[in-house]
Amino acid sequence: MRQIVLLAGLLVFVLAGLALGQEPSTQEELQALKRENAELREKIRQLEQSVDEIKKLVLKEAPAAPAPVPEAAPVAKKEEPPAKKKPSVELYGYIKLDAAYDTSRTDVGDFARWVMPEGPGGHDDEFNLTANQTRVGLNINGPEAGKIKTSGVVEIDFYSLEGGENKPQPMMRQAFLKLDWPEQDFSLLAGQTGDVISPLLPDTINYTVGWWVGNIGYRRPQFRMTKGFDLSGDLKLQMQGAFVRTIGHTTGYDPGDSGEDAGFPTFQGRAALTFPAGEARKATVGLWGHWGQEEYDLDAAGRSAELSTYSIGLDAQIPLAKGVTLQGELWRGANVDAYLGGIGQGFNKATMEEISGMGGWATLTLGPWKNFKFNLGGAVDDPVNRDLASGNRARNMMLLGNVYYNITSAVQVGLEVSPWWTRYINLEEGQSVRVQGTFIYRF
Repeated sequence: MRQIVLLAGLLVFVLAGLALGQEPSTQEELQALKRENAELREKIRQLEQSVDEIKKLVLKEAPAAPAPVPEAAPVAKKEEPPAKKKPSVELYGYIKLDAAYDTSRTDVGDFARWVMPEGPGGHDDEFNLTANQTRVGLNINGPEAGKIKTSGVVEIDFYSLEGGENKPQPMMRQAFLKLDWPEQDFSLLAGQTGDVISPLLPDTINYTVGWWVGNIGYRRPQFRMTKGFDLSGDLKLQMQGAFVRTIGHTTGYDPGDSGEDAGFPTFQGRAALTFPAGEARKATVGLWGHWGQEEYDLDAAGRSAELSTYSIGLDAQIPLAKGVTLQGELWRGANVDAYLGGIGQGFNKATMEEISGMGGWATLTLGPWKNFKFNLGGAVDDPVNRDLASGNRARNMMLLGNVYYNITSAVQVGLEVSPWWTRYINLEEGQSVRVQGTFIYRF
């Protein structure tokens, strides 16, 4: 290319010289010009020849354009399996220290079930301090499978009553899985959790939440179904049914459990109606019951007694005003010691008949107002006296008043005063006033 530029410059220079040259005036000059013209033509011819050779050389050295490559057919991508979603796990619970003073001896002491009969020496006061109600649990959520939501709970505390006071053994409270179909308002639960019956709990500092003194229901292995129905307006109906483990007695001839000996589970059911109860408030009323059977072996000859266990009850939770809620339960049943009713008495061993009875409880909750919450209430468990033997507990009753104060959003203190009365068949009534304080750290 550099040679082309030089030759083109020379040509321009020659042509410019011709244009600027003077017109010849003599014959010699004319002949000289002819010679020069011939020479220039020869040079131009040579120049053109050189340009052609340069062009050929350039074209020869230039790389040939690559042949077009046909496009490859698209390769189907291998579908990656969906990433496996792991469930999320949330730790919850609380650390709780309880200090309790009783003016008379109670059973068990760390918590109150009933008052022991009055002894010859009169009142025998006691003081207990424990952290056994400390509770730890795991909420397990997911993964979702289409329209099904999955969840589960595992929860323990340290009230197994096994081990020393300062080294108690853990006790499993709950361990269940749950499948929810939100669009159908339907769920299935399998595992151990609270009973379908008697679903409410009084807000008391005492660990037993009114058990053995009017509040029945506990926790046991079960398979539960729950279905909700939206009725007209703001009414909602919820139906629950469960097959549960029959917890029986082990003091018969056969050391096995009389509940498992029955050969079938206990059935529990509840129907609850939720309805408006004032501005932005809703009340719920439920009807519930259970039925099961125990086979109590009597001797080696195979004689046995069949004992029924049943209850029918009513629960209600009614907000009376903002920060004021009334709730409670009433029930009637028989052989409900496994449900912590009948003051812990299921049947009369002399007559081999179930102990019938009735009971209930009610509390009025005030608050929370700022950092305070108050509860007032009472409870009673009243077995039928004719079903009892001498020395049995005939009636158990208590009143309660407590206050909680939130030091922070996580730390709470409380104080409860609770008079108790326990009557016996042919024994002195036991009376006690229980004063219990608590420190709670929730997480």
